[in-house]
Amino acid sequence: MSDFNEDFSTLNKLGSSKIPFLFIISYDKKSIFCSPLDKLENDIYYKVENSRNYTPTPLSKPYQFEKGPASFSNYKKSFDKVIDEIKNGNTYLLNLTFSTPIKTDLNLKEIFDRAKAKYKLYFKDNFICFSPEKFIEVKDNIISTFPMKGTIDASINGAKEAILSNKKEFAEHTMIVDLMRNDLGIVANNIKVNSFRYIDEIKAGNQNLLQVSSHISGSLNPNWHEHVGDILDLLTPAGSISGTPKKSTLDIINRIENHNRGFYSGIFGIYDGETLKSAVMIRFIEQAATRLVYKSGGGITLDSNARDEYEEMARKVYLPF
Repeated sequence: MSDFNEDFSTLNKLGSSKIPFLFIISYDKKSIFCSPLDKLENDIYYKVENSRNYTPTPLSKPYQFEKGPASFSNYKKSFDKVIDEIKNGNTYLLNLTFSTPIKTDLNLKEIFDRAKAKYKLYFKDNFICFSPEKFIEVKDNIISTFPMKGTIDASINGAKEAILSNKKEFAEHTMIVDLMRNDLGIVANNIKVNSFRYIDEIKAGNQNLLQVSSHISGSLNPNWHEHVGDILDLLTPAGSISGTPKKSTLDIINRIENHNRGFYSGIFGIYDGETLKSAVMIRFIEQAATRLVYKSGGGITLDSNARDEYEEMARKVYLPF
């Protein structure tokens, strides 16, 4: 895609001049988009918390939505390969993702307009995301990250207590927090966990989900603006959508997953000249040839159950209306 031909040095240059810009970075970091906000093309829309470049036009018409996830048997083949890699000591936690064809009478722009999320992106009718997961935020020389790991249906009796007391979920979340502490330590000092395993409730189609997050922070040098691209390069791919240890886990993902992630599970965000806010591109739909494809997944550990993980992967395919 010709729009994605920038590199991290472009972000450094804009940051050095404190020029506000939008950035989009693919999962494998081979495709990078960057544009000053005052030159952004009129078929690219974003929402980053309270900042947006469009007027909301919510739609209320009835709609159709169908999803056709991979069969459980196909999912289990990949799942079993991940478990073998864990048993061989090559990874401890791996985020396994799949593509799910979907059918709807809404187009990508209509889905984008209607979706409710803290972080939204529409890129030229090629893809959209409506993400609940913040990646990093930089404000007053403090860098923070907010890994999200652990999901449960909010309607389940005692859902909050169930997700927080689940040993598998606790281990998975703890591993991601350790990974992100180490990652932040590459670019910052005085790393600390500000909040460990707090609950957010998000809208997921006709149901609500509870998701577990943590807040980790560190101190940056005041000249971080000159190195904003380098910082993002060193911290990506995001630990919450890859795994640990990162390098070997990324190699396993490339061998095992049955699709090219592309921009799914990459990051996007806004640098406004003073602060930076970004999100992980989960809850992601792309136009693939003649159909729409929704990409989703979840973390696998030695204690994971194949059926539970398959159902979580499929449950994350929804429209947040």
